[in-house]
Amino acid sequence: MINTDDLCMSCMRDIGNQKQCPHCGFDADTLQIAPYLPIRTVIGNRYLVGKLLDYNGEGATYIGWDLTRKVPVNIRELFPDTLVTRAPNGKTVNVLPGKEEAFSSIMQSFLELWRKLVRFRGLSALICAVDILEENNTAYTFYEYEESVTLREYLLSSDTGYLSWEKVRQLFMPVLSTLGTLHSSGIIHRGLSPTTLFVGKDGKMKISGFCVGQARTSQSEITPQLFKGYAAIEQYGYSGQQGPWTDIYAFGAVMYRALIGTDPIDASIRITNDRLMVPGKFAEQMPAYFINGLVNSMQILPEDRTRNVEQLRAELSAAPTAVAASDYDIAQHVAENPVPGKPAKKKLSNASITLITAASIIAVGVIVTSVLALTVFKDRLFANRSDPGITEETSVMDEIVVVPNFVGRRYTQISTQTAYISKFKIIKEEMYDDKIAEGYVISQSVEANSSVRKGTEIKVFVSLGKERIVLPKIMNTGMKYEDVYKLLSGLGFVCEKKENSNDGSHGEGEIISVLPQEEMEYDKGTKVYITVWGAPPTTAEATTEGSAADDEYPYSYEESD
Repeated sequence: MINTDDLCMSCMRDIGNQKQCPHCGFDADTLQIAPYLPIRTVIGNRYLVGKLLDYNGEGATYIGWDLTRKVPVNIRELFPDTLVTRAPNGKTVNVLPGKEEAFSSIMQSFLELWRKLVRFRGLSALICAVDILEENNTAYTFYEYEESVTLREYLLSSDTGYLSWEKVRQLFMPVLSTLGTLHSSGIIHRGLSPTTLFVGKDGKMKISGFCVGQARTSQSEITPQLFKGYAAIEQYGYSGQQGPWTDIYAFGAVMYRALIGTDPIDASIRITNDRLMVPGKFAEQMPAYFINGLVNSMQILPEDRTRNVEQLRAELSAAPTAVAASDYDIAQHVAENPVPGKPAKKKLSNASITLITAASIIAVGVIVTSVLALTVFKDRLFANRSDPGITEETSVMDEIVVVPNFVGRRYTQISTQTAYISKFKIIKEEMYDDKIAEGYVISQSVEANSSVRKGTEIKVFVSLGKERIVLPKIMNTGMKYEDVYKLLSGLGFVCEKKENSNDGSHGEGEIISVLPQEEMEYDKGTKVYITVWGAPPTTAEATTEGSAADDEYPYSYEESD
């Protein structure tokens, strides 16, 4: 029978009464960062909450333990931080005044999404959702924990950092089939990326990282999480409906990363300067039809893009219908060693026209430029020019943006989100902090909700965690307590002294024992218990009842809070 008191709250392995996990290094005294659920909180009288694994604008993911099945699980809590706060009891979610309708809408979307995913628990390329609960004025979902690595970690661990196209097809095609099943039930992921796809010990890939649509769309009620290089242009607020084609873009972008070894250029950059190319050395190793399918899946404008999973599967597999639709003239998409061939023919899509002659190139360029001028860049191009000092360049530079609240967020999340790095120049400064976990933001130089110019520099002060210091050697050094006190206090330790009775055979103030162990590293502020000999007796009647041999040491070691 597993005793949950002996479980590491980071990896859910049995570590007995050890303070530090020998498997993952997690310290049992580590506190959860606010405002997330305290470690060892129990949800639904069944699920034990462990360490926080990740969080975004929608909520938080924890590792957990199923008390009924005796297995580790992942726990997803709905906690949209722009709409709610945590009650003083550390568990209940309080909705901010005026945000009730927005929270209710997101909660219904959350429940609907995960109810569907629970029904799809048999799909091989999908995380296995097992339960949903409503508690603490919010909602939770639970899915099986599997030992795996992200696709990004999997790729980086390879010799080259990328895979052959044969291996990519083997790894990705089952995921594509599962994606089609999800689309048929109305589930659009919107967040496929190398960090939301996981590769298990069996070498198979699964989809994770599900969120409500508001969390993956710019300008929503909650902080968006858009994966740079993988989010489609329609997720940035540009014109165009989201749908299966939104996931098709991300799926193609992830394949591109797996094949080429670098992240694709972000869609917000490609919309004005599309320089996405397949390097010649890679193109030589792939069939032309495969490159054609890859490029079609990553067209910037939604109407030009492959529309659904069935069409993409046909193009990537050279199905007869796909072969008939194109002669695979891919020269324009290859960076070097372009493939010679016939002039490009029409791609059979409602709005996608490939180039046939030099004249058509110019014509299409004019059309696309006109469309963008009248839609995406309308405000910039037709700004009020009555003031001769206003130019397109200065109007872009003077764009006013609102500063988010970075405090309490993980720096790695901030530094990789396009929504932040495209608007601000974020400078990182590190410092020790006893209460904020390592890697999380303590404070910021520009106050949250301030209106500033785009490109404004914001310093974020990031925690290095508790400062660690080495307890120096004290025993057998000849130092008296006064000297030890000055030394340890200066280093950052807290000293606690105990005197033992002296029969006259020891010098007053001599050190008897020191706890914890010397020459080891501890958190700054850790208590050091020092036992010394007291003053010698002053009369012949003095006894040795208080000698060190007979006096039981009353302290147990503990680090400071």
